[in-house]
Amino acid sequence: MAISLAQTLADSIQRQIGEGAYKTGEKLPSLREVAHKHEYSKNTVVAAFETLVSRGVIEPRRGSGYYVRTAAAQPQEEDGAGLRNAMDIVWLMREQLKTEPGTLSVGDGYPPVEWLADSRLDKYYHKVVRTGLGALFRYGSRFGYTPLRQHLVTKLADIGIDVEARQIVLMHGANQAMDIIIRRFVTPGAVVLVDDPGYYPLFGKLKFAGATIVGVPRLVDGPDVEALERLVELHRPRLFFTQSVAHNPTGSDITPAKAFRVMQIAQKSGLIVVENDPLADYKPVSAPRLAALDQLERTVYVGSFSKSFSAALRVGFVACSPDLASDLADIKALTHVSSSEFCERTVDVILSEQHFERYVAGLRQRLAEATTSALKVFDDLGAEVFARRPESLYLWAALPGVDDTAAFAERMLERRIVMAPGKVFSVDSSVPSRWSRFNVGAVIDPRFAQAVRELTAGKRGRQGTSAA
Repeated sequence: MAISLAQTLADSIQRQIGEGAYKTGEKLPSLREVAHKHEYSKNTVVAAFETLVSRGVIEPRRGSGYYVRTAAAQPQEEDGAGLRNAMDIVWLMREQLKTEPGTLSVGDGYPPVEWLADSRLDKYYHKVVRTGLGALFRYGSRFGYTPLRQHLVTKLADIGIDVEARQIVLMHGANQAMDIIIRRFVTPGAVVLVDDPGYYPLFGKLKFAGATIVGVPRLVDGPDVEALERLVELHRPRLFFTQSVAHNPTGSDITPAKAFRVMQIAQKSGLIVVENDPLADYKPVSAPRLAALDQLERTVYVGSFSKSFSAALRVGFVACSPDLASDLADIKALTHVSSSEFCERTVDVILSEQHFERYVAGLRQRLAEATTSALKVFDDLGAEVFARRPESLYLWAALPGVDDTAAFAERMLERRIVMAPGKVFSVDSSVPSRWSRFNVGAVIDPRFAQAVRELTAGKRGRQGTSAA
């Protein structure tokens, strides 16, 4: 049975009431405020509130608004449970994607806009049109624009992955790539391994598919291989999603020895490792990749240009075995017909320009400088940093005296500073975390350190390390 947006919103509000976000007798935000916050139509919000009234959870008061009537029980997980399980993550993604003037997002997942502005997307339009005007009015190939796939053959060879164009499928970014991989492999109830902490939108996709998510603890040098081996033996999963370098959220990189051990476990057990590498252009080509060790026998490599050029282009790709590439291209055709050839041609033109290598070198230099500055900020604050890499868009850090970063994030929000609390990235998001993900390009803004000092004044001492 399909679940309407109104019912989904009603379930979300009821869950918040049940968890104590709104107390008995407390007034709820107005219909207009809720519609603006969630970007729903007013009719959808009205229907959601009427649903809550019919459940006896809230009551209308003429001329005043809606009030909490009683502490709400959690909504029943019946039909459409997969979507409801994912809705909290959808809400978090919406919050992360908001851009309000004057707000500093120190938990942002993207490089600063000024870093990417040097790509000069505006100058490529006419060159893209000259690559074939007629083709821009038709659907493209199910595999994606052939010249770009051929370009990627060379690009992947630079990091040690030998591949043919027929093994590459272009996607609407890395997120569509992971979604289609999940469609291909994951059935309801199937156990899937993920990094913990890890990429929370992936958790939402897996919940939506009805998967059972099991976290593999992330250490400074990569996945905990002893835990991975135990979990593989216990659950016999088919997939393990991981990020070898520039790990989101910890900023850690896998070591060659750890990468070799992961692939030994995969080879022995039949495990397929999905390696997400969205920040490849920011890291040295010599950085260890699982797909380079395995040459796509038991690995599926996911790449993206969202953090190199622009998230608006929505161009990513999957590199894998030829048979799997054909399967994924078919699923892509069935669910989306094709990806955007215009965007793919734009990326191909950019990669063809001599300016590209200089541009990437500039990105790496900016990242290295920002990382050095951000580490100094945290050292001055007395914070604990999980992994200290010379170039890392993300730092996983624990601020002194802060035991619950979700609660601390609410206080920071009062100062118009948006954080990314650690529990968001945990497989079990109900457990408070003292860790947060920080963007090195944002935390060097003086407003961040000033706010932290004001809110942690008088607090001393640090607690033991924990990656989850």
